[in-house]
Amino acid sequence: MASHGELRLIGENYDPGFIGMMKEDDGYGSSDDFEGALGNDQDTADNGRPPRKKKKKFHRHNPHQIHELESFFKECPHPEEKQRRELSRRLGLESKQIKFWFQNRRTQMKTQLERHENVILKQENDKLRAENDLLRQAIASAICNNCGVPAVPDEISYEPSQLMIENSRLKDELNRARALTNKFLGRHLSSSSANPSPSPSQGLNSNVEVVVRRTGFCGLNNGSTSLPMGFEFGHGATMPLMNPSFAYEMPYDKSALVDVALAAMDELIKMAQMGSPLWIKGFGDGMETLNLEEYKRTFSSFIGMKPSGFTTEATRETAMVPLRGLALVDTLMDANCWAEMFPCMISRAVTIDVLSSGKGVTKHNALQLMEAEFQVLSPLVPIRQVQFIRFCKQHSDSVWAIVDVSINLSNAANALMFANCRRLPSGCVIQDMDNKYSKVTWVEHSEYDESTVHHLLRPLLGSGFGFGAKRWIATLRRQYSSLALLMSPDIHGEDINTVGKKSMLKLAQRMAYNFSAGIGASSVNKWDKLNVGNVGEDVRVMTRKNVNDPGEPLGIVLSAATSVWMPITQQTLFNLLRNERMRNQWDILSSGRPMQAMYSVAKGPGQGNCVSILRGAAVNGSDTDMLILQETWSDDCGALIVYAPVDASSIRVVMNGGDSSHVALLPSGFAILPGVQTDGPSMQPDIDENTSDGCILTVGFQILVNSVPTAKLTVESVETVNHLLTCTVEKIKAALSVT
Repeated sequence: MASHGELRLIGENYDPGFIGMMKEDDGYGSSDDFEGALGNDQDTADNGRPPRKKKKKFHRHNPHQIHELESFFKECPHPEEKQRRELSRRLGLESKQIKFWFQNRRTQMKTQLERHENVILKQENDKLRAENDLLRQAIASAICNNCGVPAVPDEISYEPSQLMIENSRLKDELNRARALTNKFLGRHLSSSSANPSPSPSQGLNSNVEVVVRRTGFCGLNNGSTSLPMGFEFGHGATMPLMNPSFAYEMPYDKSALVDVALAAMDELIKMAQMGSPLWIKGFGDGMETLNLEEYKRTFSSFIGMKPSGFTTEATRETAMVPLRGLALVDTLMDANCWAEMFPCMISRAVTIDVLSSGKGVTKHNALQLMEAEFQVLSPLVPIRQVQFIRFCKQHSDSVWAIVDVSINLSNAANALMFANCRRLPSGCVIQDMDNKYSKVTWVEHSEYDESTVHHLLRPLLGSGFGFGAKRWIATLRRQYSSLALLMSPDIHGEDINTVGKKSMLKLAQRMAYNFSAGIGASSVNKWDKLNVGNVGEDVRVMTRKNVNDPGEPLGIVLSAATSVWMPITQQTLFNLLRNERMRNQWDILSSGRPMQAMYSVAKGPGQGNCVSILRGAAVNGSDTDMLILQETWSDDCGALIVYAPVDASSIRVVMNGGDSSHVALLPSGFAILPGVQTDGPSMQPDIDENTSDGCILTVGFQILVNSVPTAKLTVESVETVNHLLTCTVEKIKAALSVT
């Protein structure tokens, strides 16, 4: 029904003569017709004969009556009985004539208004239809600007994705509200019976996939569910990652994050699909690097301009991984599992907020806000602390894509905004293959402050071997190959039962993690950096106090690390350092005694990927109670040799399946990074720029300098550790006959 204002507006433009000339059968001024109808009915009832057809009477209102009625209608379309009687007296019309005139006038007004609205809606509909046809034609004839072929029709639909993400976010909020209700009501209210979740391991065809889907390469609940061989990743005592349950206090625009995520996903897909000239393939290792000029022509930045003084690194790598895609998606979408998958690359990872948990087990449209610390195993490369969003999208039954992109949740005026690095759209496209493998295309694109990196490591980072796609892929393949071997029933382990292997590997995992944290100065451990005058600038010395951690000796722990250039190949250096028979050539603490391997558990192909228990040879017929736990591995992007002295009685408990979390460890060891030469003069000392036979050796020690946590650290302790670093490097060079 139209409002009074609308009626008045239309009435002002209406021709009053139109009503004045209408016949009674049109309903205007029809009092005589109304009486005639009653008369016909009465005649039928009285005579019993069909009524005679009477000629309809016409009654025309004169212009004065029409003018008065129209004027009153403009002021009051619904006159009351008293007003109708007054009009009847003044115009010489019966009251019911006045009543019917107003009824018919309102009906006509409504019809006119509806007709007017229909005309406007039809015009708008025709306009939208024409625009839609033009858009369809444009999409059908779209041509890729880069390659000149028709564009891929399977583009991302932004609007449906936004709706699905918002729907999932609302479901998450409902679940949180239900959890609070459960907490305060003291009883369990669950919707699981109404919406049963499919089994996580549904559709998996191997033990490895079941393991990864259960654990995501990370923790299990109180050990209630274990791997088929009893091996657990990431028990609370093994990987003390940040608790992701806290809420981020600073407000942020979630809808804006959704827009950024969709744009980042679109860029990642294109960068994963496009070839030359966007990507330039290397000659030697085949690593693909980004053509920056072509990138600027193809893509526009949606996270702002590159910070002043920052350098760009961008690489792409593709490889086959022995795992189904969905299991890999599960691992990457869990912060703790992701960090444990890449322990030497990620020193800390935490999920700040889950904007969307995605669709079921597929994680389709899952979107979360994260923070992580990335590291290279060298004290000469600062930790990269990045805030970013991670978005997962399933593009088909067998294809997923996961993209990260940096964001800034702090005030723009904050000096820590993108302190030393920011990630442009980076991530991976995962495609399931028929042979139970997944094809993974990894794109890593970042901008960083090169001035904070020591000149010795700048070529490594610029080439992509530091944080690039090749390193991510190499670590991924090594970790999954290791897991597949651990699930094998014929796993090699001398005289160690399955439970003992589990405990031994957990202990080694904690040892390697603590070593990496000491090298990179992660914020997870409360390290205090020391500046001592007689310690070189290439040496990082840090200290912290252990008061109540049973996994370390109580007291003051001193950490010292440095990186040096070694004019020898990575494999030659690795073979020397992992060989227990040659250990006495460089290990000052071995007192020149040869070492032998008591037990060994393989973690991958080749002899160098294993966890071992070493024992020093007996001196004067007496055995020692001190053993060495050692883990070693090597891949295309580096190698690791980490070890720690352990008490013989403690290691026996571990090998019998006992709890390894209470074994006190202080790890030391070596990280080997590939040597990368630049086109110009070599920045490494004592090496010809025309040769590539060289690598970077990182040496790190963690030593208990005082068993009293409240004691003061002395300069003599720092000098002792610094001397240990220097002597160890010199002995290694002497053993290799290099300078």
